[in-house]
Amino acid sequence: MLLLVLLAVPAAAGVPETIDPAEIPAYRLLRPGLAAAGQPSTQALARLGEMGFRTVINLRTEKEGASAEAPVVEAQGLRYVWIPITADSFSLADAEAVQRVLVDPSSGPVLLHCASSNRVGAVWSVLQSKSGKSLDEALAAGRAAGLHSPALEAAVRRVLGVSETVAPAPANP
Repeated sequence: MLLLVLLAVPAAAGVPETIDPAEIPAYRLLRPGLAAAGQPSTQALARLGEMGFRTVINLRTEKEGASAEAPVVEAQGLRYVWIPITADSFSLADAEAVQRVLVDPSSGPVLLHCASSNRVGAVWSVLQSKSGKSLDEALAAGRAAGLHSPALEAAVRRVLGVSETVAPAPANP
């Protein structure tokens, strides 16, 4: 029994803090047991289990070749979750689907990725807002996770029901 516990420690203890960007671009730890990233290389994808991941959440669409990823991930005994997102299609239901995986204790460690981590940042922004952070704090957290496009930032605002605020122009004296 002790041997089983000891064997479980490396996977439960976490995943690499850094990874060569050629293997997994835009890789960063958002919190213990959760990494954000762009699309892993074919070689890295085949080694995610060795790296300590138990679950992979892919936000890429079918047009981006997302269906080819599932067999590679599942062949390692990992859980594969596909939640395709675009700036136009992104919804609160998408963010909630990611959240359900993240709060499941059997899921971690999790690799949450898209092509560049931009959509990951959008999802992370919404999750941070829903957890009580202000819009500015949530967007900052999203940017730290990879959010960089104006279209996805607008999608985050749409999903949160927040309009773009524009400061009033100064009055001419």
